[in-house]
Amino acid sequence: MQTIKQVAVVGGTHGNEFSGIYLIRNYQHKPEWLQRQSFHAWTLFANPEAYAANRRYLDADLNRQFRREDLDNPELSNYEQSRAKVIDAVLGPKGNPKVDLVIDLHNTTSNMGPVLILTQAGDFYNQLAGYVKMKMPEAVISCDEDHLPAEEHKLLCTTGRYGVIVEVGPQPQSVLRQDVLEQMHDMTQHILDFVDLYNRKQLPQLPAEVEAYRYLHSIKLPVNEQGERLGMVHSNVQDQDFKPIKPGDPIFKLFDGHQLVYEGDSEVYPSFINEAAYYDNNLAMSLNEKITLVVPPVAGN
Repeated sequence: MQTIKQVAVVGGTHGNEFSGIYLIRNYQHKPEWLQRQSFHAWTLFANPEAYAANRRYLDADLNRQFRREDLDNPELSNYEQSRAKVIDAVLGPKGNPKVDLVIDLHNTTSNMGPVLILTQAGDFYNQLAGYVKMKMPEAVISCDEDHLPAEEHKLLCTTGRYGVIVEVGPQPQSVLRQDVLEQMHDMTQHILDFVDLYNRKQLPQLPAEVEAYRYLHSIKLPVNEQGERLGMVHSNVQDQDFKPIKPGDPIFKLFDGHQLVYEGDSEVYPSFINEAAYYDNNLAMSLNEKITLVVPPVAGN
């Protein structure tokens, strides 16, 4: 087992998601909340210029700039693309990183609660999911394209040997909520505790299985030929993240009074419902399948 020696906790990848920014500030003032016996942890403010402008990003979404081929492309040189190259030099380089685990802190305007997003598959991730779910039963475990090799992922957290996202909502953009900030802190603390126990081979007995949701695809709001929106997310779906949608269930209410129904052939589970940040692409929600993660037994138990 290869121990984890360096952990980076990243906030402000999106400049208007305030919980992660203020949480890493808290950790800087109270480093005892961050450190553990078996590793060194530190913080990184990913996109300070976007925060100063009170925007998600200046030129491009920073959390979509971390494919290896994009990092290696000098022609990709706008602010966020250049910032990604700097971050890769600090945390990575991706593929041979200095940092063993990246914890990237995010907010969503959607009613998702505290979500641990796993970007890769493997025993470490499944054990982490089991530990977080055991300590924080209200947490949701999400797998985001974990079939892809890390070098093809665009996400910042994939610069490390391991990488996860802590995603908590609902929280409006450029706003702080006490409950959301505290949930983000709690989940981050559980992750840090897990890593320390993992390193010292002192993990408790974990559940044999964990319920999780795996991303399938996203669906867009209905638009006309000119790209103008024809309707909105149906009230039956709004705020019902990770609740089942069955074939034939209404998912959009058109402005002319008609409804559009889900036309898939199996039950799905929506997330990022009506996420404000995705309106520039007319994305209405992500659809997921429910899966079971098998948690490997802890050595010695």
